[in-house]
Amino acid sequence: MTAALCNEATPIARRTRMEERDFPLLRSQSPAVADRRYIDLPRGAKWKTPADSALGIGESRSQVPGIIMEEVHPQSDNPAPESPRIRWSPTRWILSAAAVAGLAVWLWPISQVQVRNLILFSIGGITLLLLGFWWCFASRTPARLRLTVVAVLALLVASFIATFRFRGVTGDLVPILEARWITPSSSVAGPLRKASTATNLDDSGRPDFPQYLGAGRDAVIRDGPTLSADWQTTPPQVLWRQPIGSGWAGFAIVGNRAITLEQRGPREMVVCLDALTGDLLWEHGDEARYASPLGGEGPRTTPTIIDGRVFTFGATGILNCLALDSGKLLWQRRMAEEAPGCLPEWGYAGSPLVHEGKVIISSGQGDGKSLRAYQIADGAPVWQGGSHAAGYASPMLCTLAGVPQVIAFNLRFITAHNPSNGQVLWERPWGSRQPVVAQPLPIGPDLIVFSSGYGVGAELLKIERDGSNKLSPQPVWKSLALKAKMASFIEHEGFLYGMDDGMLTCVDTRDGKRRWKSGRYGHGQLLWVDGRLLVTAESGELVLLEPGPSAPNEVARFPVFDAKLWNPPALSGDLLLVRTDQEAACIRLPVEKNR
Repeated sequence: MTAALCNEATPIARRTRMEERDFPLLRSQSPAVADRRYIDLPRGAKWKTPADSALGIGESRSQVPGIIMEEVHPQSDNPAPESPRIRWSPTRWILSAAAVAGLAVWLWPISQVQVRNLILFSIGGITLLLLGFWWCFASRTPARLRLTVVAVLALLVASFIATFRFRGVTGDLVPILEARWITPSSSVAGPLRKASTATNLDDSGRPDFPQYLGAGRDAVIRDGPTLSADWQTTPPQVLWRQPIGSGWAGFAIVGNRAITLEQRGPREMVVCLDALTGDLLWEHGDEARYASPLGGEGPRTTPTIIDGRVFTFGATGILNCLALDSGKLLWQRRMAEEAPGCLPEWGYAGSPLVHEGKVIISSGQGDGKSLRAYQIADGAPVWQGGSHAAGYASPMLCTLAGVPQVIAFNLRFITAHNPSNGQVLWERPWGSRQPVVAQPLPIGPDLIVFSSGYGVGAELLKIERDGSNKLSPQPVWKSLALKAKMASFIEHEGFLYGMDDGMLTCVDTRDGKRRWKSGRYGHGQLLWVDGRLLVTAESGELVLLEPGPSAPNEVARFPVFDAKLWNPPALSGDLLLVRTDQEAACIRLPVEKNR
């Protein structure tokens, strides 16, 4: 039997494959058979092994415990190749490296939230690119499957792009998306209601808020009410709200007239509203538009109102002088013609400063023409001074070391100018080429604080005057405890309160050390009102605090907008005018008493 089974010339009907564990039994019967892995069966032969015969077992192999056989079909001359296995190991390395890098960035003490977010987004993007390269070129998947997955992903991305549009970023550079069926704010029609004839526009009985950050350009309301902290019993009241064109401008309020700027399609508009009703009183438009993917669209400044005139400075550099009562254009200057090529990366953002019959703006031109003054009567040039690129803070007037001076917070330099002739009194380098937005803050007869974000921090300067009346800035301290990116900060009883990269913080003015840091309000804005801090949070909420050197003491919250709120607020008595780049609202705040 063994010889017959081992005959190579016998036609093969099938092969019986036997497990190694069966071999000892076969070796005891036939060494020739035991040394073979496959046993050839003649055509028509029964499934019966030598072990079956030796043990006297019948034809059914199921009668022999422990012996397993399987039929193996004869191999063809051109066997079909096996499908290669998917190579998963690169994905494990890619994802592990991304996780380690992301965790390291998150735990590393990076002073800039924006930088951390940019690095994390970069890690995510590189990870997706590497995974895509692996799938297309190194995964060993069948070509049809690879193409199918790529096509499905491309379809999903196209559907996402068709559904959403990019609306900009938060102050921490997190992207904001908006459904495409929502009408862009710059395309929203202006206020449609006609002006009210019942409102006394000239005399409101409330203090004015005539310029950026209020009368003192320092975000301190010195003649305002005492705000009530009990917003549960008496919540703020929304008098009106309505759509508005895009832009980051604020309101200026004189009497019952509230004036702001907005972008409406291709036109940059100055609009005057009734503060009590929101009715449109008048509007003025110029063919101008500024927009950038990250910075958004529209004007960035707050009007300045004085002596029946309204001064506005648009994002492209149009300086207007308008009549307060009618909006009639009295005169206009254009920086595109007077300072060509000097438009800042994020548009002009410095609000006009009016002093002693002159309106002062920062144009950013070199060759002694960075800061410019014009006659408020007819717009005639008065003086020019400085040679540094414009920043995004507004020129401000203060007296330091007994000398009146206009402070210009430029892109890489701080300069102080003589308000009479524009002469540079002193200057000091500052930071890097990152934007400077927060307003400088004088805190004493010869002390002034500067702060900016992007990891730069704050610095207290002491302005000294020598025997020849020459001024020079001397640093008192530098600190990373206050990195004011967009929101200006205030000083009260020796302590600074401001947003340190989006979190409210308290800094001691004596040494620049942080006393506390608490509450992520984002890159919103602040007003100090009779011992209380009013915060318009970036999330669109209104927050009231009673901060001190030991704690922030939040006392009340009130939701106003469901949108990003960067615009500076305006407070006239108990009326708070706030706006985003899509909507404006007037809120009556509960008060304890009026002064």
